[in-house]
Amino acid sequence: MSFLKERFGKHLKELRKAKSLTQEQMAEIVGIEPVNISKIERGMHFPQPEKIEKIANALNTDIKELFNFDHIQNKEMLIDYINNTLKRFDLKDIEIVYKFIKSLELYK
Repeated sequence: MSFLKERFGKHLKELRKAKSLTQEQMAEIVGIEPVNISKIERGMHFPQPEKIEKIANALNTDIKELFNFDHIQNKEMLIDYINNTLKRFDLKDIEIVYKFIKSLELYK
């Protein structure tokens, strides 16, 4: 499974659910079988260019938004980002982050 297919599929699923559309409804609007929406959302298939435009229209969004997956990151990417950011902080800021993390542990 390619990185692009996986990210596109996850984002498509988020956008579809945010619009309260079922896979069947999305498939009907786009003109494909529901099983193909499922495969796209699971990162197994990638839609044809003409279907991408129909998907964007069905979701009432721009095509470029379909490819905006900056917020979709795996655990390792998030940890790397946090570690790299913390390296730039001074001790006082790191202590604040530490206290925040400790407070989150109370709810686990």
